Amino acid sequence: MAKSIVINCQGEEAKFSHKKINRAKLYGSRKRIPLDREGEKCLRCELSDDGSNLILSGMTSQGYFDIDMNWIPNKELVGISLKGKVLDKIPSTLGVAQDAVILEPESLLDLAVDSIYQLEPEEMHDSIKSILESEKVLNFPFNYREDYHAESAYLVMNTEGYFLLIGNPTKPSWMELDQVIEETFEDAVIDDSDELDFEMF
Repeated sequence: MAKSIVINCQGEEAKFSHKKINRAKLYGSRKRIPLDREGEKCLRCELSDDGSNLILSGMTSQGYFDIDMNWIPNKELVGISLKGKVLDKIPSTLGVAQDAVILEPESLLDLAVDSIYQLEPEEMHDSIKSILESEKVLNFPFNYREDYHAESAYLVMNTEGYFLLIGNPTKPSWMELDQVIEETFEDAVIDDSDELDFEMF
C-alpha cells in the first residue's frame, strides 16, 4: 500500500490516503487483443534499429540499449539538464510532510494537469478543513517516486470530496501584431461598362 500524502499548513498537519483517477475508472474501457492463427494472444515487440535484436514489451522499462547496442539498466542512467549538467534525484514526497501554500482557485487556470488523485482524509486539523471549505487551494510539491523532476500539487475540495491535481504551472504567451493595421473604407468607383444589358437578348 502506498504511503500517505502529508501536508503542513500554518503549523498544522493533514494526512490523506489516495487513489489515482483515470478515464478507464470513470467510464470503463475496452481492449482489443490480437490473436494468432491458433487463437493464442500475440505479444507486442519491435526490432532494434539494426534489426539484430527483438525488444519485447516491458524491456525498455528496465533499461535501454546504447548506440553500440550495449544494455544499460535503469539504475545506471542519470538525468541531464538542458545545460548538460548531471541532476540529483528528487526523493518521493509520499509519507513526508510538505509545506503547503494557500492560493486562490484561479491559480488552477495556469496548471497543465497530468494526473488527478481522489483523497480520503486520515487525519486533518479543523483549520485546514476550514481553508478548503472557503474555496481556497493548497499548493505543495509532489513526487510520487524518486526521479529527477517534482511536480506541483493543488489540493481542492468540493461537494464530492477531496482531490489532488498534479501537473506543471504554465505561463501563457500572447501573440500580437508589431503594427496594428487600421482599416479605411473609402468610396470605391464602380466601373459598370462591362456589365451585360439583358435587354439585348
